Amino acid sequence: MVDSTHPPEVDRVAASRKAIAARRARASLKRDVATRVITPQEMLRRAAADPQSAAGTMRVTEFLTSIPAIGEGKRDRILASLRISPVKRLGGLGSRQRAELRAFLDDRLPEPQPRAGRSRLIVLAGPTAVGKGTVAARIAADNPGILLSVSATTRAPRPGEVDGVHYHFVDDAEFDRLIADGELLEHATVHNSFRYGTPRAPLEAALADGRTALLEIDLQGARQVRAAAPDATLVFLLPPSWDELVDRLVGRGTEDADERARRLRTARVELAARSEFDHFVVNDDVSRAAAEVVALAG
Repeated sequence: MVDSTHPPEVDRVAASRKAIAARRARASLKRDVATRVITPQEMLRRAAADPQSAAGTMRVTEFLTSIPAIGEGKRDRILASLRISPVKRLGGLGSRQRAELRAFLDDRLPEPQPRAGRSRLIVLAGPTAVGKGTVAARIAADNPGILLSVSATTRAPRPGEVDGVHYHFVDDAEFDRLIADGELLEHATVHNSFRYGTPRAPLEAALADGRTALLEIDLQGARQVRAAAPDATLVFLLPPSWDELVDRLVGRGTEDADERARRLRTARVELAARSEFDHFVVNDDVSRAAAEVVALAG
């Protein structure tokens, strides 16, 4: 006869593993909000869509303290003002509570709205290791009519990189000349080390011919392009999660530990600037992400 008051050992092990997986999933989501990979509003939408998901089972206290600049004291004041119990989970909020929490977030942390209109000058940027180069290469391979700008850089080629194809590799003296002669649309020093810039002439020629031009550049460069060409469409490439971004950077194996740590610090800063962009594309699948970027072109 089976003792129903004491579940079999296999059930307890399975339940324990499930609980651990759920905690890890919630912890990952909290990191995504903290690093701005996803917005707090997106977390609320996921919780409402599936109350049993990692987002839905997260306590509202954990959710609020995962948002930058909200500590425990501020969290408690927010919950009191919204009349939400601290034991509530996001998926268990009532319609009034969810609406008021959403209104609070929209007032203090508004989500950027896509800009109307299209442009044939597309700027693709995003945090380090998010896969900008891979997505840009897929766009170029699948859309021969789109010009993929080839940047100039002062860093040395990585294994397999070809001068004039992946980058124009130049020394500091040549880079200085390009700047002095006004031949770069934008330029910046990246990761406190090497300089990168976008040659102006190929872009101007492509746009004059009615083609779409794609720039795959860093945050500093995107800001310069926005100032120089306000009608450009700025697209921010996001990782599926912060943990995935870390895994990609470590797995790439092209940087030492100190450089990886520096790039991750930079990635946090870059993600915090996502609101400056017109559109967001999640790079969870290269083909899908590439197609989504192309669809934004004028």
